[in-house]
Amino acid sequence: MDTPFLRVEEGGEVFSLRDVVTTVGRGRGVDIRLDDPSVSRLHAELVRRGPYVYVVDLGLSRNGTRVNGRPIARRVLDDGDVLSFGAARCRIGGIPPEEITAEAELRRSAVPELTRRELDVLTSLCRPALSDEAFASPATAHEIAADLVVTEAAVKQHLLRLYQKFRISEGTNRRTRLANEVVALGLVKPMPPIDLGEQLKAGVTEQPARGRRDHVVHAG
Repeated sequence: MDTPFLRVEEGGEVFSLRDVVTTVGRGRGVDIRLDDPSVSRLHAELVRRGPYVYVVDLGLSRNGTRVNGRPIARRVLDDGDVLSFGAARCRIGGIPPEEITAEAELRRSAVPELTRRELDVLTSLCRPALSDEAFASPATAHEIAADLVVTEAAVKQHLLRLYQKFRISEGTNRRTRLANEVVALGLVKPMPPIDLGEQLKAGVTEQPARGRRDHVVHAG
């Protein structure tokens, strides 16, 4: 198959992805219907942007979405990645591979285990640095708290645990050093620009994940 597709591991059904957005869930109106009680009626979206495909968890299910066993909010996919929507497992295929250096593979293997909320904090932390604005600083704890609608104290606790997980030593510019490490590991990436004209022409409105999650996330 020449275009990106999703293969359901149980049953083997293969679904070609739509040109813009492919919806996944248990409801009757979705593009890829997974008949599993752990899948919400509208669970996730698979979005195509040029040669890229990314998955967006819509935050409507207690069971969430995982890529290669790790919880995600939004993530660019590689060919062969295993997606779990609740307990339903699928595999993405037909995505052109990108060349990855040996150094990048070594760094990727050093990624610590992260909770879904920790991924949200990292995404919010790095969002300014991934914008088109030059020399942007990572988000402050106050800005992350406002973004995720949680207390600033909770964000600071998450950051302390993240400093430990990524071995960011105490000292100046600790948030910046954490953000640089996260981006270098490929955990948070800028999404390809959205062609609003194309999206309106297709008559499709993309459903964002909870909060202002403009960038992805997490690499396996």
